[in-house]
Amino acid sequence: MSEKILLAHGSGGKLARELVEEGFRQVLANPLLDRMDDSAVFDISGRIAFTTDSYVINPIFFPGGDIGKLAVCGTVNDLSMVGAVPLYLSLAFIIEEGFPRWDLMQIVRSVQTAAAEAGVQVITGDTKVVNRGSADKLFINTAGLGIVPSGVEISGSKAQPGDKILLSGTIGDHGIAVLSQREGLSFSTRLKSDCAPLNKLVAEMIEVSSQIHSLRDPTRGGLATTLNELARQSKVGMRIEEGKIPVREEVRAACEMLGLDPLYIANEGKLVAAVSSGDVEAVLNRMRRNTYGRDATIIGEVRGENPGRVVMKTALGTSRVVDMLIGDPLPRIC
Repeated sequence: MSEKILLAHGSGGKLARELVEEGFRQVLANPLLDRMDDSAVFDISGRIAFTTDSYVINPIFFPGGDIGKLAVCGTVNDLSMVGAVPLYLSLAFIIEEGFPRWDLMQIVRSVQTAAAEAGVQVITGDTKVVNRGSADKLFINTAGLGIVPSGVEISGSKAQPGDKILLSGTIGDHGIAVLSQREGLSFSTRLKSDCAPLNKLVAEMIEVSSQIHSLRDPTRGGLATTLNELARQSKVGMRIEEGKIPVREEVRAACEMLGLDPLYIANEGKLVAAVSSGDVEAVLNRMRRNTYGRDATIIGEVRGENPGRVVMKTALGTSRVVDMLIGDPLPRIC
């Protein structure tokens, strides 16, 4: 086969069939995908969570991952934020003519590695090839399906006054890692994206508490935008403390150099939770036993006053209103 992706690979003919067989099906093999029907057919019962997303990141390879890993983790995490157990994914590739076949295979292998870690299966997909210059290398569209366990009622609209706000770890790692790759920035230590599937962390949190009211992964717009979304959705106020928000020194230094605020930098392997104060210590202790929650901490609390507003106590002891992101300082970040 050609070392480059050709328009003919999207034609539906022999080359397209070879690409699907040798490039996708053999790597992502599972009983549902192996049927190679136009639709995957399966039995499922219970409350269903369903999500869709698209990934247009630049560059497509970055420290700590690539667009394939990002697509799986991002979709798995969206399902997890309502307490669902992710089961199945769809995966659609939009490939620019001339894209290196070796790079595509590396991305497909990343998809399989991430899916295996998360315990999900890619059961259907699609491939389209567009003319050179009509896309930027590669775009991926996904859909995800999961089951919400009985008794789990987690929503961005359910945060309650008195809840504690938990953050699973350091912020800004993904956005600055991608930006450093894009702009050629270097640090004394290698900064990696935090891109990771969080479904098992969430499952462990749910095991120890039925009082997890809201979950959200702070991706585009960062922690600040996510907290504002939750505050507005739940019609509550939120107060956080700057000194309790973990930020790596490399991220802090890069933000200071570029005039950015870590609160608004994208993350791909972190979550924010609103948890009843009575259960927060049990949830926090369980999170810290998981690889993706070992730096978890309480950063603030939910309040009844000032609905829809997020206020931060700064390191200087003053108060600052933390608003949603305006504009896009880091485009094409996920």
